[in-house]
Amino acid sequence: MKQPGAILVIMLCVAAVALGASGGKSVKVTGYVLDSACAFTKGLDKPISADCARTCAKAGSPLVILSKDGTIYWPIADSTPSSGQNEKLLPFAGHKVNASGKLFQRGGSSALVIDTLEIATDTR
Repeated sequence: MKQPGAILVIMLCVAAVALGASGGKSVKVTGYVLDSACAFTKGLDKPISADCARTCAKAGSPLVILSKDGTIYWPIADSTPSSGQNEKLLPFAGHKVNASGKLFQRGGSSALVIDTLEIATDTR
């Protein structure tokens, strides 16, 4: 008799995960790809250089996108288990980019599941 209750609990958990996973607002973001440590500890508005950003990324620092207004977008995967996004961003390290994808926000943090990523033609 306890099995139907367990099945109900499992179904409710699956539904909650599905509802929580849905969402994410489609956005377009423009900003510089740089390593997360420099974005925070150095207070940079843009990367020191592409080589610097690549070196930090290869050493394990997550790459982020820093917009003009100071918002830091953490690139994330939409899969579970998740995976790092440095490989996708590494060719763009140190450059200004246009990214589009799904925005997720929580507690003041912004994360982006990237659909498209390209060098920005406007480099100002």
